[in-house]
Amino acid sequence: MASSVPVNGDSAEQSAFVERLGGAMAASGAPPMAARVMARMLISESGAMTSAELADALEVSQPSISGAIRFLAQIGFVSRERVPRTRKERYRISDNVWETVLTLRNDSLDTWKAALQSGIGLYGEDSETGRRLTEAVEFFEFVQEDMRGLIRRWHERRG
Repeated sequence: MASSVPVNGDSAEQSAFVERLGGAMAASGAPPMAARVMARMLISESGAMTSAELADALEVSQPSISGAIRFLAQIGFVSRERVPRTRKERYRISDNVWETVLTLRNDSLDTWKAALQSGIGLYGEDSETGRRLTEAVEFFEFVQEDMRGLIRRWHERRG
């Protein structure tokens, strides 16, 4: 069975994959357009694309790409580089992007812990509420420590 080729040049299967992966990233909290941009860049052979290429591939406007790229650059997922001998910029997936994803998630637990600790101060350590909040803080500390260990082991494994 022949598959149709969308206007953007990607096969129907490639487009479906980008939507599936982008949807999974968005379901995990990433802004939907940023998730789609990241997914499309991942299947780019070079790992780098211009905003025009991204807009064409995703069949969206360049301003929507611009906002997504700005978000991805701010959190360290992509970097900007000049296309040689032009005034154009292209965007490249950062090295260690998955480590960055997990580190950001891990660091975000600090905000949760701070909020929980303020509740411990409010309700007292010896109250039932205080004990539940303390357990949550301890759990997040455990998760953070384990995640740092996973990242260290990943570095060791990669050499």
